[in-house]
Amino acid sequence: MEVLSNAGRYTPPDPGQDGRYTEELRVPDLSVGTYCLPAGGVDTQRPHTEDEVYVVVSGRARLTADSGTVEVGPGAVVFVPAGEGHRFTDIAEDLTVLVFFGPAEYTRR
Repeated sequence: MEVLSNAGRYTPPDPGQDGRYTEELRVPDLSVGTYCLPAGGVDTQRPHTEDEVYVVVSGRARLTADSGTVEVGPGAVVFVPAGEGHRFTDIAEDLTVLVFFGPAEYTRR
């Protein structure tokens, strides 16, 4: 067992950066990270080669994907399949999201 004590905590991006992603755990079949975007920020991520599950810890935004757009806030859980274009838009409040990749991020390059 491992406790991920820093997972889900908002950490502002460094100056000049759009957001902050911190990997909290990596094993072959799973990785977990915390993705933070400031209110009014821009999400510049690109589609991933792994499936993703987002769990919104705090903040409010829209998640816009190839398959549609949804409003997200605390407690929202969204699945995005590998290869689907997506990004957070209209970030109304500092956004903190737990991100689960299966298998671990970048293992299907």
